[in-house]
Amino acid sequence: MMSYFADIEPIKFEGLDSSNQLAFRYYDKDRMVMGKRMEDHLRMAVCYWHSFCWDGFDVFGGGTFNRPWHGGPIDQARADHKLDEAFEFFTRLGLPYFCFHDVDVMAHAETIDEHVRNFANIVDKIQEKMDATGIKLLWGTANMFSHPRYMGGASTNPDPDVFRFAATQVRHCIEATHRLGGENYVLWGGREGYDCLLNTDLKQEKAQLGRFLQMVVEHKHKIGFKGDILIEPKPHEPTKHQYDFDVETIYGFLLANGLEKEVKMNIEANHATLSGHSFEHEVASAINLGIFGSIDMNRGDPQNGWDTDQFPNDIREITTGLYYILKNGGFVNGGNNFDAKVRRQSIDPADLFHGHIGGIDILARSLLNAAAMIEGGELDAVLQDRYADWHSDKGQALLSKDNGLEAISDAALAEGISPQPKSGRQEYVENIISRYI
Repeated sequence: MMSYFADIEPIKFEGLDSSNQLAFRYYDKDRMVMGKRMEDHLRMAVCYWHSFCWDGFDVFGGGTFNRPWHGGPIDQARADHKLDEAFEFFTRLGLPYFCFHDVDVMAHAETIDEHVRNFANIVDKIQEKMDATGIKLLWGTANMFSHPRYMGGASTNPDPDVFRFAATQVRHCIEATHRLGGENYVLWGGREGYDCLLNTDLKQEKAQLGRFLQMVVEHKHKIGFKGDILIEPKPHEPTKHQYDFDVETIYGFLLANGLEKEVKMNIEANHATLSGHSFEHEVASAINLGIFGSIDMNRGDPQNGWDTDQFPNDIREITTGLYYILKNGGFVNGGNNFDAKVRRQSIDPADLFHGHIGGIDILARSLLNAAAMIEGGELDAVLQDRYADWHSDKGQALLSKDNGLEAISDAALAEGISPQPKSGRQEYVENIISRYI
């Protein structure tokens, strides 16, 4: 059978002068940037769910894509067909990684034994595809939010049997991720929150969530998985309140459960803005707390109040995010997963490539900008100057445990200090960014 993507030639770097709309203008994977290949800096991945599972439906209407593997129950034949087409797409696009949820790839299952059996069947076939193409797995995760059994949460569900079903999914998915050479395992708490406080025991649910996460970490070590365990912050949608609201909230949860050294963050750009933060804020916060792991690269629509999962196109936003990542030494196990989907009117096979090509080139441009900003050094100079007094012996002494409130106050009175306001130079530093993009 001819592939759905048969008319699309492999996507190549052709540079700024190219008139080919199915070509990269900035993403030259072998270009060296700060001593490393562009591909190795960005570590980009295609997500399986939006790209191959979503059929274009929304709450007001049915699917619009009508791709050959859509339009019916996902039995084994459809799951196999979808897998074939996914790897056709991966190889033509040329990114090194992909990501998946368990239910994205497998035939539909209702019972627990059927789930385990169907998932094991498709993992064997994924292994064959990866071996044949060289495409790698950035991370795997279990979908514990779509099925009606999870309407009240997964690990936080009032029904212990739902907790047990979720534990089974995660056990088999993290083992599959380990077998496939995945570099991370993500926990995405789609319904780990509440809609009505009146029927919710917050203490009980958070205790369940904490123990569940501890068990995941314990199992990681038991099976010898060397990748990172990642949590993806999500402020709301579909629930009114999510327990994994943002980076700082999750860090407090990790501290409470003794997991701050075991779990890192998979930060989604759209979730960051839904929490009321900027993407760069969530990245910088995770880095400063020592829990930065990976990125779900997308954007939201500022005129919508929900997660629209659009391909990134804001060069300033991505430049500043990558600036902090590069300053921190870059990705280790993580990367940039395109958790993004084409719009439901974009129904042609080529549209899926256009969405990814645009996002890939935006990341490549942003990487070049961020590297230039680091090499230019202007922002570093501003920070060093602004905080210079704190780095002096006198400034450091203020933070010493040998010093106290009374001693600091007495010395300030004795010296008669009278600090004067100093400019934060906000417009100046914002202009620096603008000159690089």
